[in-house]
Amino acid sequence: MASGFRVVVIRSTSKLDYRFGRMVVRTQDKKQEIHLDEISVLIIEDISVSLTAYLLNELNKHQVKVVFCDENHNPASELVNLYGSHDTSKKIAQQIDWAPDNKALVWQIIVSQKIENQAALLEQTGKPDKANMLRTYAETVTSGDSTNREGMAAKVYFTALFGSQYKRDDDNNIKNSFLNYGYTMINAVFNREVIASGYLTQLGIWHRGGQNPFNLSSDLMESFRPIIDGWVYHHDYQEFDWASKLQIIDLLNQKVRINEAEQTVINSIEIYTKSILNAVSSGDISGIKRIEIVSQ
Repeated sequence: MASGFRVVVIRSTSKLDYRFGRMVVRTQDKKQEIHLDEISVLIIEDISVSLTAYLLNELNKHQVKVVFCDENHNPASELVNLYGSHDTSKKIAQQIDWAPDNKALVWQIIVSQKIENQAALLEQTGKPDKANMLRTYAETVTSGDSTNREGMAAKVYFTALFGSQYKRDDDNNIKNSFLNYGYTMINAVFNREVIASGYLTQLGIWHRGGQNPFNLSSDLMESFRPIIDGWVYHHDYQEFDWASKLQIIDLLNQKVRINEAEQTVINSIEIYTKSILNAVSSGDISGIKRIEIVSQ
């Protein structure tokens, strides 16, 4: 599994190359070296940055998730390994044959945990009645969420959190810009762990979007979304600027509680991903880790 712990952001004109196990960052006035084993996520925020093929290859070997931003400094693409584990072929064969009943049970737990974390955030933000409503939804999620408790909870949750006029599909709403940016960062870390575990990001448990190359990661990240939602609620930024993006990126170092032990978001994603993939492969859901968002 990947072992890096640092999120590195390159946000100005630089030349990046590889030397003796390190990424060398050269700007006009200085040079810096960072050991690849320390890097979890590398974000290339400026389109004027240049990288050598040698470095990209070594980043892949070290299972560093590389995210490239566009001319507006928003995440646009990421580097995806073809192989992340010595037994990738075996894992993919298992993934293709995942039993529908296993997937339905695992999805039930994912949705229930997501709604519980949404309820906890509403409780923390002074909305106990709506929080209790969501807890009722969480307790009644069925196998495969056949009664769509996730959708019902979402309607209550976003209205309670951001107001009755808020629409999640409004591209002009600055809150959605922050949410989308944060979700993309969390999704990228999940992509890293899925591939490092030997599985395909394209084949999901519930998500099946034909144009979504990260269906499995989209499934796995659901319980972590309230981390971003809470930040957006507590920050009234009027501009989608670099300072706010940096704060969102730093949420990857925030603490969450996983089975009553506190871990950073990055570390907990690795632990959680392994537990979910083991559960859906084996049908034994007893080992799925419980994620709780720690109040900041």
